[in-house]
Amino acid sequence: MRDSERAGPDRFGRWMRDLRISVTDRCNFRCRYCMPREVFGADHAFLDRAELLTFEEITRLVRAFSRQGVRKIRLTGGEPLLRRQLEKLVAMLTGVDGIDDVALTTNASLLAAKAQPLRDAGLSRVTVSLDSLDQDRFARISDTRVPLAEVLRGIAAADQVGLTPIKVNTVVKRGMNDGADILELAEFGREHGYVVRFIEYMDVGTTNGWRMSDVVPAREIVERLHAAWPVAPVDPDYPGEVAQRYRYLDGRGEVGIIASVTEPFCRTCTRARLSAQGELFTCLFAARGHDLRALVRGEVDDAELERRIEAIWGRRTDRYSELRTAETTNRPKVEMSYIGG
Repeated sequence: MRDSERAGPDRFGRWMRDLRISVTDRCNFRCRYCMPREVFGADHAFLDRAELLTFEEITRLVRAFSRQGVRKIRLTGGEPLLRRQLEKLVAMLTGVDGIDDVALTTNASLLAAKAQPLRDAGLSRVTVSLDSLDQDRFARISDTRVPLAEVLRGIAAADQVGLTPIKVNTVVKRGMNDGADILELAEFGREHGYVVRFIEYMDVGTTNGWRMSDVVPAREIVERLHAAWPVAPVDPDYPGEVAQRYRYLDGRGEVGIIASVTEPFCRTCTRARLSAQGELFTCLFAARGHDLRALVRGEVDDAELERRIEAIWGRRTDRYSELRTAETTNRPKVEMSYIGG
């Protein structure tokens, strides 16, 4: 791609390379750090189907983003596998010029039946959100009746059909799963060849009751891992990689740490986020998005659509994690369930 055919950097020199697309705001889990049931209860008003971007609208937007420099797509939710015929969208996106990678983040509860169709459609790999291997803690954290065994069955199915490397994302919260769970999940990854990534508990949205005292710092997690199985840092795979990577010195794979709170990586962030109803967010902690659905449903041609996207990115100055204080955590922020993690 010629430089003249892609968006320029934002105000801090960061290029747009990754696009996370929420395909639904619905989820069959009510994780305490994302969709607490007292807020997102049975009577919560989710988006009407007509409000969601269609697969054709998403694909048109991805074409525009690809011409602006985006190379990687990640489908998220809510729980993206609740969107019917998701494999059809995957096939459409893998056919877009310039897109090198289409991946999926899921809770894996519906993955066992979907793994092969998704692979056949061209999905590259999956990341599974999993916070405990203990059934009781899993149920308390995710607040769901879905058994842990179903999630593990989904992960195994993805592995079997080649949706690899499989990554397992674990949000670590003080008093929730900062005990035996850390080493149990790490051993799970070592045994099966999965890359477990431990994520510092973040103040995403305004409903999860975040407190700094609930954060288990990355340093503490690494020290515990190193005491059990010595690790050494690994260089990033690509510019803008959010996880700090460590390899096990005994040769049994690697583990990742995402330290958005104690070691912010705003300066290298290359991610844009698209909500299920077509709002473009330039930061996970943003309060407002930019309405692209109105453009794709209006009479705006592709050239103008690309120009609008370029202009939004060019004005970007987001660096919330670098500026986070006790006061900023109370600012209005979009909910994680609305735009994905």
